[in-house]
Amino acid sequence: MQKETEEQLAINEIEEIHTIPFIQRDRSWLSFNHRVLQEAKDPIVPLMEKIKFLAIYSSNLDEFFRVRVAQHRSLIRLSKKTKKELDYNPKKTLKSLLRIVNEQQMEFSRIFMEEIIPGLREHNIFLMRRLDLSKEQNAFVESYFQENLLPFVQPVILVKDKIRFFLNNAALYLAVALVSKDSYTSKTEYAIVKIPSDFLPRFIELPSKSGRHEVMMLDDIVRHSVAWLFPGYDIIDTYSIKLTRDAELYIDDEFTGNLIQKVKSSLQKRNVGPASRFVYDRTIPQQFLDFLSNTFDLEKTDMLPEGRYHNNFDFFKFPDFGLSQLKYKSLPPQKYPALEDAEDFFNVFSERDHLLHFPYQSYESVIRFFEAAAEDPSVSHIKIVQYRVAKKSRIMRALMKAVENGKQVSVFIEVKARFDEEANIKWGEALQKAGVAVYYSMPGIKVHSKLALVSRKEGRKEKLYAYLGTGNFNEDTAKVYSDLCIFTTDERLTKEIARVFRYLETANKEGIQPFKHLLVGQFNLREGLVAKIDREIAFAKAGKPASMILKMNSLSDTDMITKLYEASQAGVKIKIITRGICSLVPNVKGFSENIEIISIVDRFLEHARVFIFNNGGKEEIYLSSADWMTRNLSHRVETSFPIYDAKLRQIIRQVIDYQLNDNVKARILNEEQDNSYRKDESEIAVRAQIETYYYFMRLNSATLPPQ
Repeated sequence: MQKETEEQLAINEIEEIHTIPFIQRDRSWLSFNHRVLQEAKDPIVPLMEKIKFLAIYSSNLDEFFRVRVAQHRSLIRLSKKTKKELDYNPKKTLKSLLRIVNEQQMEFSRIFMEEIIPGLREHNIFLMRRLDLSKEQNAFVESYFQENLLPFVQPVILVKDKIRFFLNNAALYLAVALVSKDSYTSKTEYAIVKIPSDFLPRFIELPSKSGRHEVMMLDDIVRHSVAWLFPGYDIIDTYSIKLTRDAELYIDDEFTGNLIQKVKSSLQKRNVGPASRFVYDRTIPQQFLDFLSNTFDLEKTDMLPEGRYHNNFDFFKFPDFGLSQLKYKSLPPQKYPALEDAEDFFNVFSERDHLLHFPYQSYESVIRFFEAAAEDPSVSHIKIVQYRVAKKSRIMRALMKAVENGKQVSVFIEVKARFDEEANIKWGEALQKAGVAVYYSMPGIKVHSKLALVSRKEGRKEKLYAYLGTGNFNEDTAKVYSDLCIFTTDERLTKEIARVFRYLETANKEGIQPFKHLLVGQFNLREGLVAKIDREIAFAKAGKPASMILKMNSLSDTDMITKLYEASQAGVKIKIITRGICSLVPNVKGFSENIEIISIVDRFLEHARVFIFNNGGKEEIYLSSADWMTRNLSHRVETSFPIYDAKLRQIIRQVIDYQLNDNVKARILNEEQDNSYRKDESEIAVRAQIETYYYFMRLNSATLPPQ
């Protein structure tokens, strides 16, 4: 039987029949995105940051429809016979998800109209519409349209069954209702006009009086001039629409043929896939909406009402007019002098293990690791796993430079990293051209480990220098993703990392010795984690203290949730910090009375995975690339690694304690998914991310020599 791809497995995970308390993963994800939306109305969040959270919410939701909702729709299209084999009703599930999204969209519109717009006005920032414009501004808008928009707007009269207009993925359009001036009847006709936000800025600053900042959205500039596009018609009204298309690549067989070529071919089809969401201005008349539905061959479940504007992720680019007081106070990453200022990088590296926490600390040490390796004449080999790469990557440039300097460089690139496939293929081709040995995706699984290894000749021996992390080698995301990493020469770890690379380069498990320290996907990851939970259960049953602290992005694997329920019932105290999906239900009698769960959404994206086991008082701490989802634990190459250095464990423990004590940005996760903030007015405010930043500042001050 042909093995299942990860995408097929993801579809199978959509919903199952559970005999344990379980929150369906997509419902839980929508609850997470609602926590993002909450930030846009939190009084302590500065105005421009609120606008950014609206953009993040919208960007997240767009991807959700292109991936998760598209998978539900693909199941709905299956034959009745095939659907009978499913353990759930995909159409019923989809309706439930769309109902939640619709409620959130109503809240989004309310926040924008009742909080963001008035907030902007308080600071003399105005979003202008046609009737608000002065004569000077009218002239400016008309001139801007003629000079900049005219080549792109593509006006088309829609004639049912005669003209088939193709809606580009995620492109913005105005649907126009109009009446011919020459007609003896008042029959309404319909047209489409493109809003060219893919070519032009979404927000256009208008000539304004001193002290005022007046902005017009590109959508409204097109609305302002739409009558000019249809000179033989009277315009009744205009309504914004957008179609999102299925982003799945649908690679049927990863096990034969050229996978890279299959990915390239599928990427070309991504923007012409079936509809996954058609959003429209909720004020549009039903008759017009029905016409559009018939014209574009849409189903009722494809249709989703929104406000006047779509593609609200464009609010990332909303002008701030230099008003820094409306943004978060800058928290520049703390320098890590031990590595950044080291004259002999590898000598300092080898003295002890080093821990870094981004974005609180600078990413420069990671970049310097590769740049130093590229230039050091004693370095012979460099190996690295790449999942998502920065657009302009000094790390990739360093690897190319290393080849120029005669070193052997091998890079494993995961080309199935969703929405980064094309970029990863381009980087792979550039690296190959430079002489780097490039290894691509393994059939049927993804490689998600965050590892690098450098071999350096020291005397008669080759010494291994390793990097292990929770986040990608990406200079851009390191500025906003909260991740942990270590640098180590500990042979217990470096020798096993070398085995991981041997597996990646040969795609063959045979001959790979067992892992005793690392927990590695496809080898011992799931089993190793279960063994550590079982150990805590044994301690609890023996009447000894037993506890776990688990921090991750997502928790949805049924077997792991069942095991955590078993631990809770045995008396193990479990605290979970999860940013996104959490299918486990805490505080359910007979299942999870000993489990507490919080989620933190703040200015940085919580991305680190940290697993802490009491171990009878001999506490173990693991960092990991893996969430506790079926795909991560069973269908990926992930790596969890122990922290052996006592000082580094102490630092990690302090960071986790800040999060466990957060009473400003922590939300309590429960069965109701109401995302209530965990607050106690009698307590001193603890905002984990701010506390963490100043904690590393204090650590820095303690290690710096006096001036």
